[in-house]
Amino acid sequence: MLHVDIPTRSEIAALNGTRSDACVSIYLPTTPLTQETGATRIEFGNLVRQAREQLEAAGFDKRRLAALQEQIDALAEDDEFWRLQANSLALLATPESLRTFRLANHLTALVEVSDRFHLKPLLRALTFPQSAYVLALSENAVRLVEVHGELPAATVRIEGLPKDAASAVGKSTLNDRSASGRIQGSEGQNVRFQQYARKVDAALRPFLAGRETPLILAATGRLASVFRTVNSYPHLLPDDISDSPDRISDADLAAAARPVLDAAHARDLAALTALYAARAGEGRATADVSDAARAATYGAIDTLLVDIDTVVAGTVDEESGAVTFAEAASAGTYGIVDEIAGRALASGARVLGVRRADLPGKGDLAAILRFAV
Repeated sequence: MLHVDIPTRSEIAALNGTRSDACVSIYLPTTPLTQETGATRIEFGNLVRQAREQLEAAGFDKRRLAALQEQIDALAEDDEFWRLQANSLALLATPESLRTFRLANHLTALVEVSDRFHLKPLLRALTFPQSAYVLALSENAVRLVEVHGELPAATVRIEGLPKDAASAVGKSTLNDRSASGRIQGSEGQNVRFQQYARKVDAALRPFLAGRETPLILAATGRLASVFRTVNSYPHLLPDDISDSPDRISDADLAAAARPVLDAAHARDLAALTALYAARAGEGRATADVSDAARAATYGAIDTLLVDIDTVVAGTVDEESGAVTFAEAASAGTYGIVDEIAGRALASGARVLGVRRADLPGKGDLAAILRFAV
């Protein structure tokens, strides 16, 4: 089983604003198999040693270093923590604080030491989430199923969720064709489907409020279309699982959800690639790191795609956005692309972490601009 902690956009924004004399960012592959965590802990120790050596080489205050090391050592010795892991681990530490995120994404080992955190790998978890909710909706039953990477699918308990369509509207059946009441037959069934769908949407609203997790509808026929007319959750995907959920287990729903998620991601990337090409012809797109740094500093980036696997060491001037490249990473430098991403986020840009093969231009980044700079 995977044990995951997916960062929210607000958490990433808060971490992006953190500044300290020592911000240590460590990413490493992990395993959900408890019997194989020994190798992971050894690799973690090696990355921690690299961070410490960078700080010592920079003449970092020994008392501050001891405070930082104490926090990390406590985590390193926490057997229960290491027993419950996913596919990757992110550790973000200063002498005053330590945050970890267990991620379903497969990330490469990395250590960065600077005055700010290296957050680019975390963006992958938000760009292409491994998780989704599936709303299994039929006339006979309704349930919300949580799907998360390699984690077994599970039904989520939602307060106030109707048991079925008939009980939701105070009927024993929706197939009543008698002449009693104001509505009857197929017309009456449509009206009651709308009532049912609205009650389902109302029950889901408090649970889904503030989330950005994709929602996939598993339903058929008129009920599927009726729910879409009343749905209030903005992250309902356009593709359905078009089979009766009464006959599908949670595990099978999870399997059916994966191609729906993949198709949504592919459409999103294709649309961004086309938009990048169109804006490039207008002078409002760039794959140049220096140009993107200046654009991010001036708040000109609308959408930014970054390669999550590479680090371009250096610094970016706070006022002008001018880039100074470094030959190697050190405690006096940071990831330039990561800094560009942070500045873009701060100005309200959409920032996505992708693989290099998915970047227009196949560089370290691709920026779509609000205006030419």
